[in-house]
Amino acid sequence: MKELDREYLLSTQDIDFKFYQNEKDFVVDEIPLGEFLGKGNYLILHVQKKELTTWDMIAVFAEYLAIPAQKIGYAGLKDKHATTTQYISVESKYEKLFNNFQHKQIKILGKTRHSHSIRMGDLKGNRFSINLYDVDAIDAGRIEKVARKIAKSGLPNYFGYQRFGREAGSIEQAREMIKGELFIEDAKLKSFLISVYQSYYFNEWLRERVFLSKEKESSEFVLLNGDIYMSNDGKLSTPKLIPSKEFATKKVVPTGLLCGRDVFRAKDDAAEIESKYDDEFLQEKGQRREALVYPSDIDCRYVKKETMLNISFMLPKGSYATVFLESIAGKNYSAKDVKLNKNRKK
Repeated sequence: MKELDREYLLSTQDIDFKFYQNEKDFVVDEIPLGEFLGKGNYLILHVQKKELTTWDMIAVFAEYLAIPAQKIGYAGLKDKHATTTQYISVESKYEKLFNNFQHKQIKILGKTRHSHSIRMGDLKGNRFSINLYDVDAIDAGRIEKVARKIAKSGLPNYFGYQRFGREAGSIEQAREMIKGELFIEDAKLKSFLISVYQSYYFNEWLRERVFLSKEKESSEFVLLNGDIYMSNDGKLSTPKLIPSKEFATKKVVPTGLLCGRDVFRAKDDAAEIESKYDDEFLQEKGQRREALVYPSDIDCRYVKKETMLNISFMLPKGSYATVFLESIAGKNYSAKDVKLNKNRKK
């Protein structure tokens, strides 16, 4: 199993730029699902971390409070090589302990209360602010133009290279585990590898659907009979007729399969493609994932003397900023490409 290139809908010439995942050039701010009540039995902390995974940060707080990590709620995982903010929850009885909390990579930005703990998925999306380097004035304009086109027509919602580890080695490890050729005892690693397996097949399915759309010379995602759609409220449906009008107005979006049990599967023409990337024997619960997402609130600021363009935008939860940048550039990136060269003068 080898990860194939992620293909994109817009046929653009390569726009050459560089970006680096580090605390200065890659900033992520979590957007909560709704407002916190300001009262309740749970303490909500707005925290900033630098060069730490979310799990690393949770481990720091768990050790500081002398509680199991499972007692700390969080909505999503944030990039390690970045400056990120997010919300976590603990029981309110620990509030006074945070008055003396200090850590060189973690900062508490604010505190409030809520009626229940934060659960995985309790976020609306993330806002990104990313510096693109080696950009001339002409390409700065082209980048903004293409970004806005993608926001209008939709971004293929691939899992980014971060999902699969360095050299995509976790894909083969996941396949061996699913086939019973590799025994994994650690529950967290086992769960991660199952998600890698599901993500790999989703990406391959989406790649074929993007190719199909390009073969039909369409800059938009081509819909098929039997596709399963997700509405704005998260409900799934398989309409008898292709809902072209609802799709055009962004009321519904086609979905792809994260294979497993107890999940709706496509029918008719859509099923012919989807079945190639399915594993009905996988015991993990399956899901549907949006095939497209729509970046919003795009803002570009060019700094001529640094040949740097700062691009900021919002993406729905579970979507990858690096996938958006790949779509703009018309190329794939890897972890090696975005690692900052320490000799580079900034």
